Amino acid sequence: MDHEAETTGVPATLGRRIIVAAFDGWNDAGEAATSAVNLLLADRPYERVLSVDPELYFDYQYTRPTVETDGEGRRRLRWPEATLHRPLPRPGDADVGGTEFWVLTGVEPARAWQAFAAEFVDVALREDVTGFVTLGSMMADVPHTRPISIFAGSDNETLRSSLGLERSTYEGPVGVLSVLGDAAERAGIPSVSLWASVPHYVAGHTPSPKATLALLDRLEELAAADVPRGTLAAEAATWEATIDAAAADDDEMREYIHQLEQARDTVESPEASGDAIAQAFESYLRRSDGRDDRGRNGR
Repeated sequence: MDHEAETTGVPATLGRRIIVAAFDGWNDAGEAATSAVNLLLADRPYERVLSVDPELYFDYQYTRPTVETDGEGRRRLRWPEATLHRPLPRPGDADVGGTEFWVLTGVEPARAWQAFAAEFVDVALREDVTGFVTLGSMMADVPHTRPISIFAGSDNETLRSSLGLERSTYEGPVGVLSVLGDAAERAGIPSVSLWASVPHYVAGHTPSPKATLALLDRLEELAAADVPRGTLAAEAATWEATIDAAAADDDEMREYIHQLEQARDTVESPEASGDAIAQAFESYLRRSDGRDDRGRNGR
């Protein structure tokens, strides 16, 4: 697709068949990323295209299976999984030829990441997927009262130029989202990475609908297609008001938030370049050292 864009002069895009990926774990502060893909899954019918064999990729002492009771009262084991979902037509859906959001989600694997990524990229190639977007959320020193910062980056030069994306200069340990994006790019599927900055003082305690909403807003811009948001706007307002109420009774917390607001207004104002967001993203990766810190993420 990149070659065609360069030779015809047509701006590069993510195309009409886009995989959107998010995983539980280190990549998902405040459950912002997985909540975003779950909204996509709830918007229309989907079918499973591929679920990996959990024996190959998961450490059960780290990500344990759970026991559940089904609708008939039988107890069953539920194993950790990672699954790619294909969208199905909705009844009366006349949007023929419109953008399709495929969804890849599950638990971040514990091992064999290259083989894990290869399984999904092979399916993407077979199904003529045209773009790959990974969603992540990170804990950051940002106030809940300001718009959520989104780092939007790509290693694809043509996409960066066409969509106004950043190029990360980070060097160091990464998560499975980076492995998937790299595998997709190497296979010829243009890849974009979106990361939301979630206030660290709430990220480990409650879902962050404001960050989920910001991720979906940015996804809609990049894909040039309608993205469902459900009741996120109301949930985000309630989330912010709840934190406001807690801060009102805590002088130390209120002062700390005020300091974050001043820093944000100075460094990450709308007039500032995207470098500030990129630097915050890279600082987060360095602090996290590429490992799933379950205590800090509230998992």
